[in-house]
Amino acid sequence: MAVILKNEINKQVPLNGGHRMCPGCPVPVIVKQVLMSTDHPKIVANATGCLEVATTIYPYTSWNVPWIHNAFENAGATISGVVAAYEAMKRSGELPEKNKDAKFIAFGGDGGTYDIGLQSLSGALERGHNFLYVCYDNEGYMNTGIQRSSATPIGANTTTTPVGKKSWGKTQPRKDLLSIVAAHHIPYAASVAPHDYNDSMAKSKKAIEVNGPSFLVYFSPCIPGWKIASDVSFELSKIAVQTCFWPLVEIENGEWSLTGDSKRIAEGKKEKLPIEDFLKTQGRFKHLFKPKLQEDVLKIIQNDIDKSWNFYKKMAGYTD
Repeated sequence: MAVILKNEINKQVPLNGGHRMCPGCPVPVIVKQVLMSTDHPKIVANATGCLEVATTIYPYTSWNVPWIHNAFENAGATISGVVAAYEAMKRSGELPEKNKDAKFIAFGGDGGTYDIGLQSLSGALERGHNFLYVCYDNEGYMNTGIQRSSATPIGANTTTTPVGKKSWGKTQPRKDLLSIVAAHHIPYAASVAPHDYNDSMAKSKKAIEVNGPSFLVYFSPCIPGWKIASDVSFELSKIAVQTCFWPLVEIENGEWSLTGDSKRIAEGKKEKLPIEDFLKTQGRFKHLFKPKLQEDVLKIIQNDIDKSWNFYKKMAGYTD
């Protein structure tokens, strides 16, 4: 393991420091985990969002790889167009030999992936372009004011699901994007948590090396949006997995499996923590711990988590 880490450290860093992401934000680490998992030349498309805005403030850029910005809604179309142009240049002999094994990666937040960009992503997956799409899921439109998205969990306080006398936050469950992507029958899809370095690097490498479209959705706490301290993102990532709020799932050619702590929990080798352990760490859920709300709403949320967890266990072949 030490040799592997040393080799990774010695690689050219694909994203320089000096960007303006929030202190403690895991997104820059996520980008590095993905891009440093392969030695192939890389070309990146980046949907509008926190990552794009904070790393390319004119006239500066933090990117050390070829990079293209696209709108919220068309990251899938943009990267698939770049792939199509690349393949055409290869066929015509216009491409230099050193660039004939390039890999193509698109990054987008949950707003640009679960919601606004879903049609573009779905089309690109269905067409079978050879690229990786990475969603950093911070569970809301954080770049534009902390509005709810379809990735926002039940009970969260956002500017468009505000807590008040007649509201306890968002009432709808999160969209299961991983299952939606899997329904496109692509070669590889997985959920990832950045605290688990071995798991995330292994999945990133598989996703980049596979022939055909692939997809990773990363757990990505937002410091201001979740109302958390800047030094707890990776600890929160660990708790999210241990409460089964964020199961670590891998889908290879239609075969589902659990990885990391999720696998250990499913096999009874590690304790599954109650969802309160996750919720109480964040200011966006503090209203749920008032006496009048605690019992009923926390039960609703726990039931939703258990339902999702049981589904993933069943798909991975575990039976109670």
